[in-house]
Amino acid sequence: MNRSQYLRHRMFARHAHPVSAWTRLVTTPLVVAPFWTRRADVTAGVVIWFAINPIMTPEPADRRSFATRAILGEERWLARPALDPTMSAINAVGAGVLGGSMLAARHHRKVPTVLGVAATMALTLYGWRRYAEIYDGDRNAA
Repeated sequence: MNRSQYLRHRMFARHAHPVSAWTRLVTTPLVVAPFWTRRADVTAGVVIWFAINPIMTPEPADRRSFATRAILGEERWLARPALDPTMSAINAVGAGVLGGSMLAARHHRKVPTVLGVAATMALTLYGWRRYAEIYDGDRNAA
């Protein structure tokens, strides 16, 4: 395992803690705050939060939690995208929807901003379900 792979594994191992995973999901609306406010301090706060969130918790004590399995499944998928080729498209749609939310926030369009963030969160949860299935499938195959 090279240094990059090791660091990614360490980040995912800690981010797999349910507190880290769920707090990151529920704070998704913060992503649009810098675009809405256009304030450097808000931008800095959001960047700091999303930088520390994946490493703020210890590794989970067990791996039964849905969030834990989802994050560990995502790590496995990143290493082997062939495990679920459609995840690339799902992630691209999610990124596009989030980008649309950011643009709507920039123009202070409340309804498209809120709907875009909600759709992004729904797509994230759908992705988590698929990642958890990847994790469970890999675990059961071993």
